[in-house]
Amino acid sequence: MCESVDEVTQAVLAKNDGLAASLRAELARRGVGVVNLLSSPGSGKTELLGRVLARAVERHVPVAALTADLATENDAHRLARSGAPVKQLLTDGLCHLEARQLRGHVEDWLPGDTTLLFVENVGNLVCPASYDLGESMRIVLMAVTEGEDKPLKYPTAFGSAHLVVLTKTDLAGPAGFDAAAFEANVQRVNPGVRVLRSCARSGEGVDALLELVLAVRDGSPVHRPPLAPHPHGHVHAASPVS
Repeated sequence: MCESVDEVTQAVLAKNDGLAASLRAELARRGVGVVNLLSSPGSGKTELLGRVLARAVERHVPVAALTADLATENDAHRLARSGAPVKQLLTDGLCHLEARQLRGHVEDWLPGDTTLLFVENVGNLVCPASYDLGESMRIVLMAVTEGEDKPLKYPTAFGSAHLVVLTKTDLAGPAGFDAAAFEANVQRVNPGVRVLRSCARSGEGVDALLELVLAVRDGSPVHRPPLAPHPHGHVHAASPVS
């Protein structure tokens, strides 16, 4: 009897869950915190990450980054300017990263002294949200130019975030961005989650973001989202928000 598409999807996610759980345990034993960064294309994620990596290098934090894309190594070249070890991960057409891909690079490339690993996921708020990578912290980023209702349109991504980062805040005025409406929409899908304002151009939020991820690496508890991607089980799709 043929399996349904849903059954196949559940089997794929279940296999990913097992790999993610074992990877999380392994990295925890090694003292490595993993931060999974999710956003739409054009959110400013790469530029902000580059600033955070540079600040970590200045502070002698043993940090590294993996950046994922369907093609080109452009983002890896940009992030490498920070001075941190960086590797490009090409997904061969996949619109998301999976735990098996991350495990391979952790085993073959990650510098042995690393204590903090940033994973810049593919620019997409749909598929990546369903895949646990074994991360310590999941951060969803959104630019002010994307609209206040973005959390309602992508409830699985925003509902599984330990932290939400609002980027390009210097454009809030010209974009007519309604910060209060955005905050309310975030809280509808993820009650209690913190929203951090940032601007890579001015440096706003860079130090605060680094401090937050370092605290999680060092054992501070994270916000518990309604669609938590860990410690066990994959992220289920959220119900539509009316």
